[in-house]
Amino acid sequence: MTAVAVYGATGHTGRFVVAELAARGYTPIGSGRRAEAGRQASVDDPDALDRALDGAEAVINAAGPFATTAGPLVEAARRAGIPYVDVAAEIEANVSTFADHTNAETPVVPAMAFFGGLGDLLVTAAMGERTAADEVHVAYGLSSWRPTEGTRIAGQVSHDRRAGRRVRFRNSALEYHEDQPVRQDWDFPEPLGRREVIAEFSMADIVTVPSHFAVRDVRTYMAVEAANDLFAADTPARDDADPDQSFVVDVVVRADGVERRAVARGKDIYAVTAPLAVEAVQRLLKGQTRTTGVASAGAMFDAADFLRALTPYIEVELP
Repeated sequence: MTAVAVYGATGHTGRFVVAELAARGYTPIGSGRRAEAGRQASVDDPDALDRALDGAEAVINAAGPFATTAGPLVEAARRAGIPYVDVAAEIEANVSTFADHTNAETPVVPAMAFFGGLGDLLVTAAMGERTAADEVHVAYGLSSWRPTEGTRIAGQVSHDRRAGRRVRFRNSALEYHEDQPVRQDWDFPEPLGRREVIAEFSMADIVTVPSHFAVRDVRTYMAVEAANDLFAADTPARDDADPDQSFVVDVVVRADGVERRAVARGKDIYAVTAPLAVEAVQRLLKGQTRTTGVASAGAMFDAADFLRALTPYIEVELP
């Protein structure tokens, strides 16, 4: 059977990825910084990383913070000549991956997760044949958010890297700023309806979407309930599945006076990351791709077809 390495195999998302690979008939090769992950390999030891990928035909990096792990793992995948996929939501880490691997000989797909990958696929499907837009809006309606320890650590790393500033994509560029968060209402499709959101709650979409579309503004929004859970120190940590968490991702693309919309609904943002990443690997290994080198999900794959393949896990509405 085809072997796929999973770095961070014992982490919360990594366990979902390993299970999804096995369910699809792949042989997961676990690896990570600790021995219990399988093949132990520190990201500052290139030889150990090479051994961790030995025999694998692709690698999924599920170990944050990706500011530390992404660069070394991409280099190891490139040395091995195999595709690389990660589930990074860290904005700066994704910027670095796109910038540092423009000459990659093998496929490199960062942010192939709920934050980043799913939004980018929905935006691409909504764009249709367009290559440019005036505005892209991605609104996240999460019923709740019990962040994993890894999410909190990655968030702190990003916070420190930008010296506490916030970041947005405006006027065709990333912009760091100190403006206070703004709340507004967003009309989500059912079952959520009208909800209060935090505007410019920037996620990886502000990196993935502009990587392959000419867009003036990319704006992302988060339901206030979920944002409050994320920022509250006493929110229970995630250590298992959370079937009670539901989500609606609502994408609106505006170009030349025309508005197009794409929607995804489902449960458990961490669990749904696994089929996103594994579907990507499956398509990479089958050659079902639209480009080469480093690319976002929407640039690498047929977005509408990819999203429809996820219907056992999510419900989608496309233009």
